[in-house]
Amino acid sequence: MGKLLKQQRRGKGSPAYRAPSHRYKVDLVYRPYDELERTGFMRGQVLSFVDDPGRHAVLMEVLFENSQKSMLLAPEGIAVGDHMGTGGAGTSLALGSVLPLSKIPDGAYIYNIEMRAGDGGRLVRTPGAYATIVSREGNKVFVRLPSKVTKVLLDKCRAQLGIVCGGGRLERPLMKAGNSHYKKHAQNRKWPVNRGVHMSAYTHPFGGKQHHKGRGSATARGAPPGRKVGHIAARSTGRKKVHVEEQKLEQRQSWE
Repeated sequence: MGKLLKQQRRGKGSPAYRAPSHRYKVDLVYRPYDELERTGFMRGQVLSFVDDPGRHAVLMEVLFENSQKSMLLAPEGIAVGDHMGTGGAGTSLALGSVLPLSKIPDGAYIYNIEMRAGDGGRLVRTPGAYATIVSREGNKVFVRLPSKVTKVLLDKCRAQLGIVCGGGRLERPLMKAGNSHYKKHAQNRKWPVNRGVHMSAYTHPFGGKQHHKGRGSATARGAPPGRKVGHIAARSTGRKKVHVEEQKLEQRQSWE
């Protein structure tokens, strides 16, 4: 009897594939969108940095003037003891400050942006990522995301100033399999993952062959879980066909 595929085992919801949320430090959100966040301003000081296994970026613990502590995404260049602020009346453009988009100048680097005022931050939270404000029109702000997509948000939505810390972490080589093991273990990711062509015929649809699948990789969107592997609902397969005559014509035009 064959084994269940990886996607079948994950779909059953067994503990082996569940995220270890009991090891996560905090649910990362902004302060509640209260009267202070709308019309006031409150300063805070960075106490320490926290490494949360639930995300790749480092968090900073901030102590505000009202003796409340909060966890926020740390920007690049901030240090312990630095001051930042939060609130709708703030004009302090310090690193890590939480301000509405209406108080942030055009061209400034921002991250952890709210899609709706009060949702706690949803966009641009990856290490090394940042967005920029392109233009404004009334109470709408046009924000360019790292994907080059321009999103329209209300000026009441909050964001942090700076760039998410931890940029370039993927440029450092892991050097050995043990480092990759602990990296995946922190978030309970399944590792290592073998290719289907290396498996048996009763274990995977692409298995049982010698270094090739024996069939195309395109799979229908409505395929059953035991067959839904490969390129699911692929728009196109194979190399792009370019007519030779058209290519020669483009070269002549570029030379002229």
